[in-house]
Amino acid sequence: MTSQITESANASPPNEGTTNLFDSWLDAAGPVALRLRQRLLPVEADENGRGVIFPPTYADIGYNIDTLADGTRVATIDTVGSQANRLEPIFKKAPDGQPANPLACVVPQIEIVLHKKGAANGNDGTDQHVERRSILDLAHRSADAVVLASPTLAGEVAKAFEALRSKGNATPLCAIAPTSLVFGVWDSRGGSGEKRPRLVRSIIRAWDVDVLHSAAQFNSVWKALSEEQKKELEKEAQTKKVRLSVKGFADAPATFRTDKVRQFFDDGPNPEARVLGGVLANGPIERDVTINLVALRGLRGKDAEETKQVQKYLLGLALLAATADLELFLREGCLLRYADKEDAWTAVPRRGEPSKEKLSLPNKDELRNVARAGRSYFTAQWPEGLKKDGQPWLEYNFDLTTAKRLLAKKDEDSPAGEQG
Repeated sequence: MTSQITESANASPPNEGTTNLFDSWLDAAGPVALRLRQRLLPVEADENGRGVIFPPTYADIGYNIDTLADGTRVATIDTVGSQANRLEPIFKKAPDGQPANPLACVVPQIEIVLHKKGAANGNDGTDQHVERRSILDLAHRSADAVVLASPTLAGEVAKAFEALRSKGNATPLCAIAPTSLVFGVWDSRGGSGEKRPRLVRSIIRAWDVDVLHSAAQFNSVWKALSEEQKKELEKEAQTKKVRLSVKGFADAPATFRTDKVRQFFDDGPNPEARVLGGVLANGPIERDVTINLVALRGLRGKDAEETKQVQKYLLGLALLAATADLELFLREGCLLRYADKEDAWTAVPRRGEPSKEKLSLPNKDELRNVARAGRSYFTAQWPEGLKKDGQPWLEYNFDLTTAKRLLAKKDEDSPAGEQG
């Protein structure tokens, strides 16, 4: 594995049409956003598009379902933060032995080595295992605690955040971690406290849902045990203060998910306490994607030319992310597909109704050309502190001592909020 940046060979520059289109979107008089609404279907949907899916489950509340004034119930199927964390890895290089990812060349492939096991030369008969994480997999991106605990990288990232906070200069962070600007970042644990909104925002909701419930019965080997064995196990469980069913030695029903509320009332089971069994979506399941052009225009370089480079590069990355066909296996029981063959993007103007005409976006090759041109420009802006032998370096080491110091640091409690 190489730890230095490699550019894709023979990358073509974007054509004039793409350049002019980007200029029109980035102009102050241009649209405020680019927007897409995708219809999704469960793979097990009936002929009317209705199907059962499983939303994410949250502690204490179960599914996140809101009831509107007209009684319609709307379920969150995938949150904004979760969608961002699914999108960012599309830029990650492919694992060894798999086909190369054509998007890997458009962003730096920074990795942090957490620890190593085994002998480097394998003389003891074992291969060395290196546990590493890509910055593209970190929940808080360049502001993640793992980055802060990697001293060499942390120092330059801190400078990048400070340049963004004090001078509005996004170039240093654009060079090191551009996807932090695309998907949003908050330096809540660092010294700057800088917070930047997402350029790409995506969420999936299901409309007009009915909540279903589940029940299960675990049957153990209990009935096959002798009376003597049962008595001994019951005695031992009582001594150890454990339930036999918890250890798998007694039958156990799974009908209630919580005992924090009454499990029965009005001569029946309380639905608020029952095990959840997904939702039936009677209405549409929709994925809303927005590219925030106002937030993008707020990002600057050190001068007008560099500002143009920052904005075009990030817009190229944002469009690559927003137009990517995600694998919509969101969780067990929630496998979705796209209902339409083509997406219908619209440009949202500052005033008036959005155009009903489908917006023509550059094709994937053109978007990659824009992003590759931006990557080439920002490679030249790579900080000297992150170079080795005069070349950009992409592998950094997690330091346990630094991590311990972070634990001991007396910070104000981080405000609650979604950081994914």
